[in-house]
Amino acid sequence: MTRKQTKSLVLLQHHLKNLRLPTILRECEKVAARCATDNVDHLGFLLQLCELELIERERRAAERRLKAAKFPTYKTLETFDFQAQPGLNKLLVSELMRGEFIEQRENILLVGNSGTGKTHLAVALGIAACGQGKRVRFYQVTELITQLMEAREQRELTRLKKQIAKLDLLILDELGYVP
Repeated sequence: MTRKQTKSLVLLQHHLKNLRLPTILRECEKVAARCATDNVDHLGFLLQLCELELIERERRAAERRLKAAKFPTYKTLETFDFQAQPGLNKLLVSELMRGEFIEQRENILLVGNSGTGKTHLAVALGIAACGQGKRVRFYQVTELITQLMEAREQRELTRLKKQIAKLDLLILDELGYVP
């Protein structure tokens, strides 16, 4: 690498850092070497870097959505035991996983005895919604009531209500255990 190329690379790294493009910063030299070997033009090189940045940003955003949802466990539809619940409509559950009920602003209610998988399905629906770019929050009802009461006492109820109103999906669990 020539002195001019080294200077350009240092300047490029500085600009990428200031532009907050960490994936391009990290992958630039590797992609450049691969593109040189594969005879890829400048636009192809730039396209590959932008695609990597976008993929990484979406991955981090999905990670943040999952963390913000505060699921008690990580459960997916693939790990649900449909054989233990033969009366459950698998087709309907698969349809719910697509999240159209969220777009149509419809409520769903999972009802059943203790241990039948309601929480598992609710978490799986929430995780699927996070993967679709939706803002989700999981609450045990008693936890939500406590937060609402504390917010009222601290005169922050309006702020909490606004946070909840911004959600695409609000999951309330253990409704039957409200004192």
